[in-house]
Amino acid sequence: MIELFISSFITFFVVIDPPGCAPIYASLTSDAPPRDRRIMAIRAIVVAAVILLVFALFGEQMLGALGISLDSFRIAGGIMLFLIALEMVFEKRTQRREDRAQEIIDHPEIEDVSIFPMAMPMIAGPGSIAAVMLLMSRSEDMESRLVIISALGLVLLLTLTGLLLAGPLMRILGGNVEAVVTRLLGVLLGALAVQFVVDGLRGSF
Repeated sequence: MIELFISSFITFFVVIDPPGCAPIYASLTSDAPPRDRRIMAIRAIVVAAVILLVFALFGEQMLGALGISLDSFRIAGGIMLFLIALEMVFEKRTQRREDRAQEIIDHPEIEDVSIFPMAMPMIAGPGSIAAVMLLMSRSEDMESRLVIISALGLVLLLTLTGLLLAGPLMRILGGNVEAVVTRLLGVLLGALAVQFVVDGLRGSF
């Protein structure tokens, strides 16, 4: 169970990327009062948690209704996560997030950023949804599922902490440290993604 928790935690941490969300949130809410920043951070995490829990608990039934096998989803999800890993290694994911954040900044009439773009697609995006469904599909009992959900909860808690402390964290870490961490996490995610594809191929053939 400890290995499952660590594996799930690393997967969620890499895909959700709390260190990458913090600077984006800081730039989006730079003009907001501290109280509003706290409220939006909490709301973003709550909405993202609800979305991910729905897919974690009912994702397998959704796939069954669409006639999609779990092995097929493992292969597709692994490929998707691998593409995200490539973007992280070559910093394309960070650039895309910054471009999206700049679009929001350029339209000041959009004040509440908790739902879009923070909750979706930055926290509960395609990568994290695929990750939670892949991990839950590999669990065989309720205890394993609780371990996976606990790992997700811890990552979301760390993400909330990062959003609340976004300004001070950016002053301490700086852009270079964030770039190094993002690349390292991207390599780890690439390896995990390949493992998902291998599991899917093994189950299919």
